[in-house]
Amino acid sequence: MKSFNHTFFALALATALFSCDSSPKESSHANYNVIPLPSEIKNGEGEAFTLSSSTKIVVPEGNENMDRNAQFLAEYLGTITGFKPAITTASPEKNAIVLTLGLDEQPNPEAYRLKISQNFIEISGASEAGVFYGIQTLRKATPIVKGGVYYPPVSIEDSPRFAYRGSMLDVARHFQPVDYIKKYIDLLALHNINRFHWHLTDDQGWHIEIKKYPKLTEIGSVRTETVIGKNTGEYDGTPHGGFYTQDEVREVVKYAQERYITVVPEIDLPGHMLAALTAYPQLGCTGGPYEVGKTWGVFPDVLCPGNDSTFTFLENVLAEVMEMFPSEYIHIGGDECPKVRWEECPKCQARIKALGLKGDAKHSKEHYLQSYVTARIEKFLNDHERQIIGWDEILEGKLAPNATVMSWRGIEGGIEAAQLGHDVIMTPTSHCYFDYYQTKDIDNEPFGIGGYLPLEKVYSFEPVPETLTPEQKKHIIGAQANLWTEYVATPEHVEYMLLPRLTAMCEVQWTAPEKKDYADFLTRLSHQTNLYDKLGYNYAKHILDIKADLTADFQTNSLNVAFFTLDDAPIYYTLDGSTPTKKSTHYDGKFNVKESADIKAVAIRDNDKSSRVFEEKVSVSKSTFKPIELQATPAPNYTFKGAATLVDGILGNNTYYQTGKWLGFQRNDLIATIDMLEPTTVSNAKINCCVVTGDWIFGASEIALETSGDGKNFTALKKGTFFDNHKENWSGVMKQEINFDPATARYFRITVKPSFIPQWHPGKDKKAFVFVDEIVLN
Repeated sequence: MKSFNHTFFALALATALFSCDSSPKESSHANYNVIPLPSEIKNGEGEAFTLSSSTKIVVPEGNENMDRNAQFLAEYLGTITGFKPAITTASPEKNAIVLTLGLDEQPNPEAYRLKISQNFIEISGASEAGVFYGIQTLRKATPIVKGGVYYPPVSIEDSPRFAYRGSMLDVARHFQPVDYIKKYIDLLALHNINRFHWHLTDDQGWHIEIKKYPKLTEIGSVRTETVIGKNTGEYDGTPHGGFYTQDEVREVVKYAQERYITVVPEIDLPGHMLAALTAYPQLGCTGGPYEVGKTWGVFPDVLCPGNDSTFTFLENVLAEVMEMFPSEYIHIGGDECPKVRWEECPKCQARIKALGLKGDAKHSKEHYLQSYVTARIEKFLNDHERQIIGWDEILEGKLAPNATVMSWRGIEGGIEAAQLGHDVIMTPTSHCYFDYYQTKDIDNEPFGIGGYLPLEKVYSFEPVPETLTPEQKKHIIGAQANLWTEYVATPEHVEYMLLPRLTAMCEVQWTAPEKKDYADFLTRLSHQTNLYDKLGYNYAKHILDIKADLTADFQTNSLNVAFFTLDDAPIYYTLDGSTPTKKSTHYDGKFNVKESADIKAVAIRDNDKSSRVFEEKVSVSKSTFKPIELQATPAPNYTFKGAATLVDGILGNNTYYQTGKWLGFQRNDLIATIDMLEPTTVSNAKINCCVVTGDWIFGASEIALETSGDGKNFTALKKGTFFDNHKENWSGVMKQEINFDPATARYFRITVKPSFIPQWHPGKDKKAFVFVDEIVLN
């Protein structure tokens, strides 16, 4: 991907994304630089084609799919322009959009050619699907106006990079109605996505009708209540559930097929089966009783592979699934399957013995038992001419012979599978998990699972690792966006998490990497977001917001404050916490803050696309902005701006420890020396610790303070010990401090020791992480 050029972007975006001064004639012209960017765009000469009330769409006779394509195009144009062309099989002499099949020289079945002249728009496809993608390009090139549209002469040749272009929606954690699933499919079609991965079952609910096992939906489709927040122990007291009847599933599958999207169902096994076990407890190792999951995470109760009835159940379920879904692929999950019940289960151990399974240096015998489950289910599906997809945990043990691997825990699993000759779909958390936050300003975001995945990082994703050989690279068949919905309950929230990041992902999936350019992509995003507005989709608008760089300056002993917007929009700010307006201080370059302040800033544009208000509070103590050195290295991935983070006056006031406001330590103690620049009297040392027990993050076990006059020889001053007695799944900010008689020194050295994880926790006796935001000496 080409590097970001801010100068170019500021000029281009100012005239695209935020411009409101274009003339009527200019605004009525089509723009072929759409998302995803076509392979080749050649501008022609001559007069433009004019879309009008007399324009017709021409289709070949006797082709139902092409008839439907024409209906889609007529509806799209009607929605955008008000002109809904009539459809005919008789070709007029001019003013027609002609849909045809036949690109004999093009081996890619999804390829299309879009050719526009004064009298005709011609969309030719290697298949009906190719024609459909040509229609999508024409649709996205069309300006949103009421009245005539002008299409300058052009020839576009286009085909996708990957055959598998996926998007996954989890409806097991939060169920969505059929009408919304259709709207979601329409959204995928707009982005040239051709696989809808439908996550239908999990611990928290079974949401697909299986007639042979009616209790799956009678009992397993509803949880009695849902935990509030991140497994806080508090619940909403409201049942949640629902399921899709088989007729509804067929309706969705047909709806997707008409838009050239294949629905890939996921029945997650042998783990994530608590809802099924609640309905049929005899399928578990202990026999229950079980309860549909009310909390989030991984549960120890899974299917019992030592029980023959388990395989009967799975084969019967999958037989009905195959009747509903014509997809070549059936996703069988395979992820996050704890082995603790199998280790203690006589039936599982008997199965292990009968199969002669043994553990080795890499995997336990129970891991190989899961490989047996996967291989047995794969054979059943292969016998019915279907293939399996599994999450990359299916690599643990022995990979089933024909399995396709969905690599989510990074790209390493995908690399290993490709090297073994297996097909791979890349979907690593780092670039493809759309339940992650889109911004670090999470206080103004809907509550989420955590993580940080901005638009630019999605766009930077390259699914094909350079470490693979040319032959191995052929096994990377595509990429996929995943939206898990533990904390995403409504359709509006689904769309907010998807958009506009799905635009970035679809360009990763479709466009050749050498044609990708993030600055250019942002200029093309304008029309896409206008289309979202027209179609009623809810999208995130972070690209409009202010980006701030706040850095402690040890030369001036202050905080350097710099603001940026992608289009260099005018910025106004205040330091007293009041809401900025055009009458506030105009930002004209970096400035310094030396005292406590409540900084607020806003970018004000004239076209109703102003930014959200940026806010950051600065709390100045005696140690703030003083030179600091770390004597220990933070944990990998949690270094951020390094030592300066601890004296920049910015507190981490929430438990999102990936904002850059916290430094994380685990193997090493936090040891830092602060130079106060002159002898300074203090009597209190304070830190804030971010605590997220579910992520192995606890408070400090000890804080020790030492003093020195020369920065070399230190004398112990005070030590405080602490016990983090928070119980299971607690998160919050923990204030820890030590008080002592006033002491005067130039140098202060502070040591913060991580805790050991308590006995109630799965990580008991291991060293916890400790995350600290600020060292406050007063």
